Amino acid sequence: MQSLWPTPPSSAGPVSDGDLERIYAYPGDLDRAWVQVNFVASADGAMSLDDLSEGLSHPADKRIFLLGRDLADVILVGAGTARAEGYGGVRTSGARAERRARLGLSATPPIAVVTRSAQLDPAGPLFTDTKAPALIITTEDAPAERKAALAEAGAELVIAGRDQVDLPGALAQLAARGLRRVDCEGGPSLFADLIAADLVDQLCLTVGPLLAGAGAGRIAHGTASAAPRRLDLASILLEDSFTMLRYRRSSG
Repeated sequence: MQSLWPTPPSSAGPVSDGDLERIYAYPGDLDRAWVQVNFVASADGAMSLDDLSEGLSHPADKRIFLLGRDLADVILVGAGTARAEGYGGVRTSGARAERRARLGLSATPPIAVVTRSAQLDPAGPLFTDTKAPALIITTEDAPAERKAALAEAGAELVIAGRDQVDLPGALAQLAARGLRRVDCEGGPSLFADLIAADLVDQLCLTVGPLLAGAGAGRIAHGTASAAPRRLDLASILLEDSFTMLRYRRSSG
C-alpha cells in the first residue's frame, strides 16, 4: 500500500501499520461521539455487487476496515446491513488485540445495531457468536415482545426516540457509556440519516477499479433530506488501483 498524500512520516515506501494508526487515529480528548463512516464503491458509484459489498472489496480495503474496528469504541451498523452481511460479534486476537490493549481500549468493541422495529433474530450470530453484548438502538414504539426477546438473548437495549430512532440522542447515550469513537459500517439508509442529522465527522471511502453498471444503489440512500456539506480531503492511499480516500468534516 502506497500513500499518495500525505507522505507517511516513517518513509516514502509502503505504508506501515504504525503509519495507518497515525493516519486513521481518532481525535484525542473527545467529549462527544465522533462518527467515522466506512464504505466501498465501484468506479461508477455502485455500493454493492449482488446486494453485497464483498465483491467490491480488496485486501487493502479490508486492512483499513479491520483497522477501523481496532481503533473504535463501538461499531455502528444498520439492521438491514447486519442481516444481509450476517453480522456476528467482532473478533480480535494476536496483533489486533495487542493494538487495542496498547491504545487503552476495551478488549472487544460491541456492535451497535440501529433498528426502528427491533426486527432482529435473537438466535442469530450477532447474539450467539460474540464476546461483547450487542447494543440494540431502537424505539419506544418497537414491539415489546421483540425487545424482550433480544434482551433475553443478551443484548443491551438503547431506547432513543418514540417511533423513529433519534440518532443524536442515541449517540449521546453511547458517549455517556464511554463509547465516543464510533465506526459506522453502513448501510446506505443509516448513512443518509447520519448526513441529514449532520453527524458524520469522517468518511473513509474505498473506490474499486470496476464498472458495475446499472442496478446498485448509492452509498447514501433514503428519504431524509440534507443540504450539501463540504468535506476536506485528509489522505489518499493506493494499492492495485484501489484508492482509499479519507475525508473529514470541513473546518472552513
